[in-house]
Amino acid sequence: MSIERYNIKETEAKWQKVWDDNRCFNVTEDKSKEAYYVLAMLPYPSGRLHMGHVRNYALSDVVARFRKSQGYNVLNPMGWDALGLPAENAAIKGNRHPSDWTYDNIGEMKHQMLQMGLAFDWDREVATCHPEYYKHEQKMFLDFMKQGIAYRKESVVNWDPVENTVLANEQVVDGKGWRSGVAVERRKLNQWFLKITDYAEELLSELKNLPRWPDKVRTMQENWIGKSQGMYGDFKINDTDHSLKIYTTRPDTIFGASFFALAPEHPLTKELCEGKDGFEAFLKECEGLGTSEEAIAQAEKAGFDTGYTITHPFTGEKLPIYIANFILMDYGTGAIFGVPAHDQRDFDFAKKYDLKITQVVSSPDDAASIEKEAYMGSGNMINSEFLNGMDSAEAKSAVIAKLEEMNIGQGATVFRLRDWGVSRQRYWGCPVPVIHCDSCGLVPVPEDQLPVELPYDIDFNEPTNPLLRHPTWKDTTCPTCNGKATRETDTFDTFFESSWYFARYCDPRNSAAAFDKDKAEYWCGVDQYIGGVEHAVLHLLYARFFTKALRDCGYWNISEPFEGLFTQGMVTHATFKDENNEFLFPTQVTKNEKGDYVEIGSGKPVKVGPSIKMSKSKNNGIDPQDIIDTYGADAARLFILSDSPPERDLEWTESGIDGAWKFINKLHRVISENMEHLCAIGAEKPSEFSDKASELRRTSHAAVKGVTEDIQNFHMNKAVARLRELSNAVFAFKPAAAGDQYALREATEHLIQLINPMIPHLTEEIWTMIGHKTLLADQSWPKADESLLVQDTITMAVQVNGKVRATITLPVDAPEDKVKELALAEPNVIKMLDGKTVRKFIYVPGRIVNVVGG
Repeated sequence: MSIERYNIKETEAKWQKVWDDNRCFNVTEDKSKEAYYVLAMLPYPSGRLHMGHVRNYALSDVVARFRKSQGYNVLNPMGWDALGLPAENAAIKGNRHPSDWTYDNIGEMKHQMLQMGLAFDWDREVATCHPEYYKHEQKMFLDFMKQGIAYRKESVVNWDPVENTVLANEQVVDGKGWRSGVAVERRKLNQWFLKITDYAEELLSELKNLPRWPDKVRTMQENWIGKSQGMYGDFKINDTDHSLKIYTTRPDTIFGASFFALAPEHPLTKELCEGKDGFEAFLKECEGLGTSEEAIAQAEKAGFDTGYTITHPFTGEKLPIYIANFILMDYGTGAIFGVPAHDQRDFDFAKKYDLKITQVVSSPDDAASIEKEAYMGSGNMINSEFLNGMDSAEAKSAVIAKLEEMNIGQGATVFRLRDWGVSRQRYWGCPVPVIHCDSCGLVPVPEDQLPVELPYDIDFNEPTNPLLRHPTWKDTTCPTCNGKATRETDTFDTFFESSWYFARYCDPRNSAAAFDKDKAEYWCGVDQYIGGVEHAVLHLLYARFFTKALRDCGYWNISEPFEGLFTQGMVTHATFKDENNEFLFPTQVTKNEKGDYVEIGSGKPVKVGPSIKMSKSKNNGIDPQDIIDTYGADAARLFILSDSPPERDLEWTESGIDGAWKFINKLHRVISENMEHLCAIGAEKPSEFSDKASELRRTSHAAVKGVTEDIQNFHMNKAVARLRELSNAVFAFKPAAAGDQYALREATEHLIQLINPMIPHLTEEIWTMIGHKTLLADQSWPKADESLLVQDTITMAVQVNGKVRATITLPVDAPEDKVKELALAEPNVIKMLDGKTVRKFIYVPGRIVNVVGG
């Protein structure tokens, strides 16, 4: 029989069209079915997919197809996080409008996604740059203003001098802008904020209600929210009418205090230092640090001596007051007492300015030394008068009680989390829907005038905010007094859009509201969210906050956006160099028959270096389009799912994708060759099976149970490994006795159904080849016959004097004398005993057989 070669491109295109024509993955609300919402984080439309996208969407697609076949009403949407600085920067660089650049990129990336055969409901596609999307978040912002969640104030901000915009603290990495890589500066600007701090306790406490989130993500959020129990102290500044309010988490260390310190932006800073030599220069130096805690913590400690002192409340010692660059104005009160022996920042500062370092807490084993670094743990109090002998917890309570008695302190709870600054001074963002009127002040844009749209005619020739420079857009009329007024020219931080997009998918064509409450509550919260761990603090925390804020504004009765979260690893590749030490792309390298890396074509050996992350910006990535064109979408999906646990980094190899391609071709070829051995659809189940048919059925049903559990637990690589084992059993099976064809067809159908979420195009093709008239995409997930999973025999190793010499297969309930008989009859056991007497026979059922001879 002539077997036609599998035409990957033609087959994949055919089934993509069939799924689309039949609207296989388009859903509506159906209260008779249980909803299941699977969501991959929406991408920024940068122009091309990268392999990280492929991994993300392959994972979500497996879950979506799997849950659909289990009978759930599955929502699996896709859209575009389309506003933000990259589009604006690309427009400046390429002399294109951000809108044109963005929509062209969306078209290109959507085409690539369609070629992957992803089970998305494209009817629900959204782009956050579309006015029909962002008009609803403008309405949300107005509701936040009414609720007191949104407000405006002058604030010290992180200013990126390259991007010419404000950055949130979370967008400053190592003191530099997260995109520009340039050191940020401190500036005072009027900014819009969202009061996320009002939700700090709820955001923290409800982390325990997210058991299907990775522990590391919950820990990262817990640390970022940063709840601390401490104390406020209010101390008079000598020779002034002022007092200084401080906050500390370590009141127990108060006897170790040797200085007080204020943030450069503290209201008292200029009051105490203005006009003093070096003060303005010191402030200028501080401005270069930005406002992020990370950048400030890493900077060299610097201070300015105010010349003023505060008298220690217990010792009477006069302690100097400094302005210090490492004090955060937005944490606590922006002022502290410094305890060098027990805080590393204070220790570094004290060393630099020759301040006293007094240890007041001893470590439990008395091993702490403060000669080179601070001891920051707890212990017993020393050098602390009435606290001596107490442990740290007792001392904290005692100091708080004493200062409360003196009416100069009180216990307090403080959070590290700060309000979210959402103002950005760039064009390509959602306009803040507020009007500035000289007579009426800040006036919300009336809801019937939403959306406030961005002007298309924009000039990027100067580095300042294009909206501020637009000749007409900002000019408007005050809706309250009808006088001349000016539009707010700030736009929202792009994380604003991604904080609620999952809700818009529930009702994407609703023009009157962001979403219908009933529809959103049918689908949300998201059952399975999939994306990178790099979003643990930024996006995921903001989305949780938004969900709660929308609840409090009456949008819905949902408190958490994502019930389950999976964070996949990165896609990496080894670095390769040829004999001339020139870098080679991964696509130029393969493995030879010995498993060594060689250059494709020449076969010359290559040098292999450490793995690095694929990056389009560094031009070291693999283009998914090249992979799809060469190997097909199924091969790309199979490799990306099979090579390593999905939560770990995956190393891209040419041999890996080649192996996936060969498996796909073999699966098609072997089933094509064995069509005549498959019984007809619906054939009656035989009453008896041969031993080898029974074994194939046990293997098949064990695979059903195992793969089901693997997918549920995100063990995709384990699922693929099981399916390869099942395929080997199917490939090797040759029907002979009655019932063999039934067993082969059953195992073949199980294999095709189980591997369908991974390689859906080929499996649809084979499903048709073996006689089915309905789509595999619409079939129910197979169920394992539990009676076939009961093991009635067991294979055990037989040791002779502690070394394995044979194996025996026996009934699981075999008595010891039968086990001994079988073990001693094994030829190799007889040989190793060599006529010696069996002195001892050790049998542990199900675990060990050991024959001791001598």
